[in-house]
Amino acid sequence: MTTFKYAAKDAGGKTVEGTIEANDREEVLTELRSKNLVVMSLEKASGARRKKGKVGGGVSSGRAKPNATRMELVLFTRQLATMVGAGLSLLEGLEVLAEQAETPSFKATCEILIREVRSGADLSSAMECCPKAFEELYVSMVKAAEVSGQMDIILVRLADYLEAAEELRREIKSAMTYPVISMVLVTGITAFLMIGIVPGFRQVFDSLDSELPAITKFTLATSDVMRSYWYIGVGAMVALFGGLSAFKKTEQGALLYDKAFLKMPVFGPLFRKVALARFSRTFATLIRSGVPIMGTLDIVADTSGNRVVSEAVLASRESVRAGKMLSEPLEHSPVFPPLVVRMIAIGERSGALETLLEKIAEFYDGQVKAAVKSLTSLIEPILITVMGVMVGGVVLSVFMPILDVVGKLSGK
Repeated sequence: MTTFKYAAKDAGGKTVEGTIEANDREEVLTELRSKNLVVMSLEKASGARRKKGKVGGGVSSGRAKPNATRMELVLFTRQLATMVGAGLSLLEGLEVLAEQAETPSFKATCEILIREVRSGADLSSAMECCPKAFEELYVSMVKAAEVSGQMDIILVRLADYLEAAEELRREIKSAMTYPVISMVLVTGITAFLMIGIVPGFRQVFDSLDSELPAITKFTLATSDVMRSYWYIGVGAMVALFGGLSAFKKTEQGALLYDKAFLKMPVFGPLFRKVALARFSRTFATLIRSGVPIMGTLDIVADTSGNRVVSEAVLASRESVRAGKMLSEPLEHSPVFPPLVVRMIAIGERSGALETLLEKIAEFYDGQVKAAVKSLTSLIEPILITVMGVMVGGVVLSVFMPILDVVGKLSGK
């Protein structure tokens, strides 16, 4: 028999330390789990720690600021869930993940978690030391996992949530990339024609003994202004974007900006579906993981990504605080359709709110994917029209006088 020293969390989230005799580690883990304890560390009582390779030893990782990319966080959560589910302690799992870290910033993040957990801190408390890597939603779910003693289950649930959120983000990025690149190309081509090509035709037009069409005069005048005062145009654009960016950071500006996004043609319905999918999935994941309802509403409001949704959620929080239904304030929000409000109301009355929220999230995830696929066919006519007006207008204004002179000469 070998004596093992362990540290674990009980069902109330309290740290429990002690020693236990067993034939091997698996026997210890089985016995501790039968007592509803979540193992944080486990080692032989002799104190021989296993070698930790490069953990905490790299100069670059010591200087790097703790952070994590979205994909690093997804992989970290999935792998930690797998290792905890397989019987490894949290500390051992963190040490393995630190050894596998590919970037100095994420390695620094893992080292902080290891240091804090080894000193006896909760994993959620350790994550609060790295706010750039772990947002409030993540920390709250880990805290719920510690209290419930279901660390591996909730980590899997959290990994599923992060993967679904990342896939949704990629869908939106894919939807926005095509129109943005197209507009940049059209604007660039038009600017090149106006600055580099149109001025070369001025001498030709001056030699023509005829009145220039109004569109040609306008194009030439615009070209002269763009060539002579281009710095004013650039400065005006920088000032405009800077002003809009500063206005967006204000409370009123952010609200107006988000309202405008939801009312945009073509993109507005897509943004609304994204907001509903994010709201439903976040809400369902937090409730199912055991996060208290008031804390859940606070987190959902902060992570909604849209101030209109956030205001509706905060109004619902006050309704719940007053002992009323969660769904009542949502009826007055322009984001939530009647179907969603009714399903939330049914979920409240039946006690299956998280299940119905997951159904809503799955429905709107499918809606977003379908909208992204059809977006190209909706945007193409608009882009072709814009390209025709901008580029075609410049070309037409240049060649109209020449064609007019050729017509007159052929008539003679």
